[in-house]
Amino acid sequence: MKKSHPIRRVVLAGAATVSGIVLLLSLKPASDPGSAQAAGAGAPPAASAQGGAEAAGGTVTGDAAQTQYGAVQVRLTLANGKIAKAEAVQAPKGGQSDQITANAIPKLNQAVVTGQTANIDAVSGATYTSAGYKKSLQSAIDKANAGAGSQGSGGSAQAATVTGDAVQTQYGAVQVRVTVAGGKITKAETVQAPKGGQSDQVTANAVPKLNQAAVAAGTADIDAVSGATYTSAGYKESLQSALDKAKASAGSAQGSGSQASGGGAAQARTVTGSVSQTQYGAVQVRITVADGKITKAETVQAPKGGQSDQVTANAVPKLNQAAVAAGSADIDVVSGATYTSAGYKESLQSALDQAGG
Repeated sequence: MKKSHPIRRVVLAGAATVSGIVLLLSLKPASDPGSAQAAGAGAPPAASAQGGAEAAGGTVTGDAAQTQYGAVQVRLTLANGKIAKAEAVQAPKGGQSDQITANAIPKLNQAVVTGQTANIDAVSGATYTSAGYKKSLQSAIDKANAGAGSQGSGGSAQAATVTGDAVQTQYGAVQVRVTVAGGKITKAETVQAPKGGQSDQVTANAVPKLNQAAVAAGTADIDAVSGATYTSAGYKESLQSALDKAKASAGSAQGSGSQASGGGAAQARTVTGSVSQTQYGAVQVRITVADGKITKAETVQAPKGGQSDQVTANAVPKLNQAAVAAGSADIDVVSGATYTSAGYKESLQSALDQAGG
């Protein structure tokens, strides 16, 4: 038998050694945490970014806004505190509406993502759809802002932006948006106000004063601006509805916290009913509810002028007292104030419906 040449043995041994080193090197990253982190450095940031988008984003759907040609409802996708996508869940359809919707909605969606606000231009030829879109969009933004505020775990109060109901006046709609922080109004602005003709001048004069008064007073109990009676009344009504929504949102958030920590005390809520039109004027009721009971009832609006002043002065206190005593809208009509009583009960019931009572 031939003996292996010494040089050949050395070569074979060297090859085996190299092979072993290669195997060791190939196995090392799996067992070396530092190497593993370096090798997979791209994965953790991706997971982190995904988590961040979820924490600072999500999907929010605005309220459906009814228009002359059908409902419009907007859904937003948020990421890192910005609007990443806007889409219409509902839009007018059928007949000519199909063509208008197909033209307008993509433009509106794009404008939202570009502008990051509900203050976008209406699409030409789609006035009603644009107005409904903007209204639903604003409600989605309000919900997103409120959600972001409730997620805050810091000790300082979170600011929330809330838009009141649009109030129709003799000269056009008035709608107010407020920013609330620490239970105070830090900013007030109008989303809608009468415009066209003399209304432009009245609005330009009145609205800044009303906004300033709202912040200063911290309530809807502000003076009307001289020469802008209707605009002021609409402003105050919309402002009150915005404050009611802000209180309800804050109350539900605090209530959730109390329940989570074992607190049994229920939070009081203030809710304003819908305006009920009567033969002698509007009636609107605001109630405070705690533990499922009406603790306070008051009228925001009531018939006035001429004999109505006397009827209102006599009937309203009795109706307020009856509402608290009964805890429902099933109260007796005040003698001599049939229309006012009927309007009161209707508005009271709508307030109870909103409060869940």
